[in-house]
Amino acid sequence: MTLADTQTSHAPAAKSATDENVLARKILLTVLMAVIAWGLAIAKWGVPGLYIPALAMVPVMYVILILISRG
Repeated sequence: MTLADTQTSHAPAAKSATDENVLARKILLTVLMAVIAWGLAIAKWGVPGLYIPALAMVPVMYVILILISRG
């Protein structure tokens, strides 16, 4: 079989733009809610509300960076 003989009819269907928009909206809404919750924590508890969530995110970001680097 040569490259000229291969068929492309079994290629996976491309995602539509609406699917990508829905996913982007969900991600942005999640980020917005996290920022709002962090702001409310700062308003309620002051400086500890600022740095404790940031400290809690350090291991999470470490795992995310490892996953990104592994591909």
